[in-house]
Amino acid sequence: MSELQRLKGLLPPEMQSWVFVEAAASADPPLISLEEIGRDEVEIQLHLDKWDELALDHRNLLFWHEVGRIQNDAIPRDGWEMAALAIGLGGAIGELWVQDGLLLVLAVGLSGFAGYRLYLKNNSEKRLQDAIAADERAIGLATRFGYTLPNAYKSLGGALKERIEQTRKKRQRSFFEDRLEALRKSAGKARAEMAQQQGSSRSVTSENVYG
Repeated sequence: MSELQRLKGLLPPEMQSWVFVEAAASADPPLISLEEIGRDEVEIQLHLDKWDELALDHRNLLFWHEVGRIQNDAIPRDGWEMAALAIGLGGAIGELWVQDGLLLVLAVGLSGFAGYRLYLKNNSEKRLQDAIAADERAIGLATRFGYTLPNAYKSLGGALKERIEQTRKKRQRSFFEDRLEALRKSAGKARAEMAQQQGSSRSVTSENVYG
């Protein structure tokens, strides 16, 4: 079984008809990425040469992170915002010339809305929160596919540590470090809940859940 076929089998059954797993075709692609290829179809693209160098558990959790992004509707889409911003600004300048107050207000409103959407899309804090939410989804998917909760945290933590070690750009490395820190806090909460449910912390505090 090829790696692409194996990963296809790690999709939840309800997603297998409209989510596809393919090798990235660009010259220097990211390790793993998402692309909306149709109105109701999404493709997960892999840099297979780099992907095959990762441990199996790390691959699984990074893959489920992308699945989690799809489930959270955090798929990058072709932006209409820049076009709308340009139209709005052009319209505003034109209406200043002809002095049509209503159309000027509409043009300025369009520009403001498009600018706000661009701000949200490029806001680093929102991007981080979306990634943390997808990490939580990945943990849930891992347990759905047979991982214990501690092993799910350990595998994703190990994958994030590997991404940190392999990332040279400071901003990208900081992004993975922030995700790892959030994962540690989440693992701590999960560990405390497990201890409370079992009536004793001894069985879970001895296990390192971040790798």
